[in-house]
Amino acid sequence: MTDLHDPAEFRTALRAWLAENDLTPPDDHTLEGHMRQFARVQKALYDGGWSRYGWPEHAGGLGGPEILRAIVGEEVVGRRLAEPGPYSMLEVLAPTMIDYAPAELAAEMVPKLLSGEEQWCQGFSEPGSGSDLASLTTRAVQRGDRWIINGQKVWTSFAQYSHRCILLTRTGDADTRNHEAITAFFVDLDTPGISVRPLRTMHDVDEFCEVYFDDVAVDSGRMLGKPGDGWRLAMDLLPYERSTCFWQRIAYLYSRFDALVGEVKNLGQVVDTDMGEAYLALHTLRCRSRATQHRLADGHKLGPDTSIDKVLLAGAEQRLYDTARDLLPGVIELDDTEWRTEYLYSRAATIYGGTAEVQRNIIARRLLDLGKE
Repeated sequence: MTDLHDPAEFRTALRAWLAENDLTPPDDHTLEGHMRQFARVQKALYDGGWSRYGWPEHAGGLGGPEILRAIVGEEVVGRRLAEPGPYSMLEVLAPTMIDYAPAELAAEMVPKLLSGEEQWCQGFSEPGSGSDLASLTTRAVQRGDRWIINGQKVWTSFAQYSHRCILLTRTGDADTRNHEAITAFFVDLDTPGISVRPLRTMHDVDEFCEVYFDDVAVDSGRMLGKPGDGWRLAMDLLPYERSTCFWQRIAYLYSRFDALVGEVKNLGQVVDTDMGEAYLALHTLRCRSRATQHRLADGHKLGPDTSIDKVLLAGAEQRLYDTARDLLPGVIELDDTEWRTEYLYSRAATIYGGTAEVQRNIIARRLLDLGKE
């Protein structure tokens, strides 16, 4: 009898299921097409039980070690059945809901995310508060059993397709240096007073959005944790954003590396040291990410050490696409292909999720104890 809580048996069974169930994406490479395909894949995985493994039963999961989630992401994204961006939100937002939402709210909502019924987004960054998240100014004021929210968020991925938002606000003390005055809410994006404006970036995709909150009323029962718990929630969420969600992105980058090898060979070129350096960067990242996945599966709390994962990801991603630019003459500059779009997106790898400079400062100060100077 197959033991689906055993990672090796789970992977074998999942691969067999994927071979029997055709989830091939349609020929629609728009962001909207990617989001529809992601919802389709998640529904199939949920109905088959696969996307419920590794999640706690009290939140709609089927239990088992958390490493099972990494296996699903790797197999699905590595096959290009879903894009890594939308998929990554599962590993960033679902754990936060499970840890901070009232138990009944998590039990109701997490299955909607896992099943593809809903998409969620993360409302953290603001025009003046990106890497310096503690300086956020979006404000929530309590009126009876509701909170009234006013402010603006930016770089909010997939907000135009999202049903809910995990939102950081400032409550109580207006001093932007006070971490203890930050509170998180789980907000329905169809609430009156919310408007979403997509932002088209240099890679010509409107993945990011500005989100405006104008006297938005949110019930107190939608608070995540207690008043003032927002900073702690953010510090718990960001390590997921900078580590575990990378596992499936690494699978995606490996698939692009394989595609690059094929195209270079088709041009009659030799796979040279540039390719070797790109592979070494990817493999180093994968080894580090594997260690992080196992630490999480063993019950360890993720923390500032995940900044190492983030630095390695940014370096490996940019190295891969720099290699593509060097070995596929003119493709990046002149041709409208995936390589061009992905090369441009890779320039942001040292910015999104916390800049490379911020990550290195975290490593220096919190892991190596080098101080602030």
